[in-house]
Amino acid sequence: MALFMDVHTLGPGLSVDDVVAAHEKDLEIQTAYGVNYTQAWVDHAKGKIFCLAEGPDAETVSRVHKEGHGLVADEIFEVSQY
Repeated sequence: MALFMDVHTLGPGLSVDDVVAAHEKDLEIQTAYGVNYTQAWVDHAKGKIFCLAEGPDAETVSRVHKEGHGLVADEIFEVSQY
C-alpha cells in the first residue's frame, strides 16, 4: 500500500462541517476500494483541506472521494515517511 496526501480547496458555500460530513462518507465506503483514510486537516486561513490515505494508487484514493461525495482533490501526492 502506498501513502497519499491530497489537497482540496474549500469552495464557496462549503463549510468545515460539510467537509467533516464528506470525510465520514469516505470512511463508510473506503474498504470496498482497499483504501484507508487515516487523517484529515484543515487550514482555515487558506481554505485548504488535506487528507492522508493509504491505498493501491492515487486514482483509487480519488475514486473514494468522487463516489462518496463528489468533492475530489485538486492535487494528490504520493508521500512517504522518512
